[in-house]
Amino acid sequence: MLQIDRSHLPTSDELISSDDTPVDNEDQNFIPNVLLFLLEYIWESRDDWYFGVDMGIYHTTGLNPKVPIVPDGFLSLGVERRKGGGSRKSYVVWEEQDIVPMFVLEVVSQTPGGEYDEKLSIYTKLGVKYYAIYNPKFWRRDGHLPLEVYKLVEGVYQLQLGEPFFMPEIGLGIGRCVLPNDRLKREVLSWFDERGDRYLSAEECERQRTEHERLAKEQALQRAEWLEALLRSQGINPNRLPE
Repeated sequence: MLQIDRSHLPTSDELISSDDTPVDNEDQNFIPNVLLFLLEYIWESRDDWYFGVDMGIYHTTGLNPKVPIVPDGFLSLGVERRKGGGSRKSYVVWEEQDIVPMFVLEVVSQTPGGEYDEKLSIYTKLGVKYYAIYNPKFWRRDGHLPLEVYKLVEGVYQLQLGEPFFMPEIGLGIGRCVLPNDRLKREVLSWFDERGDRYLSAEECERQRTEHERLAKEQALQRAEWLEALLRSQGINPNRLPE
């Protein structure tokens, strides 16, 4: 195994935070951001997680610790939500108590990026527990499923079955869906609970609450109208009932 002199590892301020390489398509930025914004809501009271989008992960399991792997999205647990009260320029494993991401997402684009081989090998060495490859448009070309989730078992990634797939170490499931209020009807990835129910966004929860209140008021009005009609059928004026 390659030995790295950890006493001479660079700091996050000394490392490049971006290679200025544009994403191949909108999905590579849109999909992980959907997951991030949803996680901001469902884990709003937690400060022990970090979800990075298109951010370099610097690690010591490769040939050069100054060369990062840049997934489309990744989730780490047991780290500061806002490191130092601010935001990270990159995710430097040796500055995160050697905590590697628990979950990594790659979105396949028109130009293959080694998601099924080269990157899989890197994430294996890094020790990422769950590796998800989302390939909504080119899965037939590549001979794979639209969404594949791999779990690291004894140092080897094993393809998992079922969708949404629940990851107990994280407490979340991952799966595909079409958001009901998206006028473009785009397929996205979303988080699911252990029962397989999709977590709703803040907007969806508010809309659902408003609809429940509307239905409750409507039902109360219907009951009041029914009671008034019943009293009148018995010759009782509902406006003259004793208080």
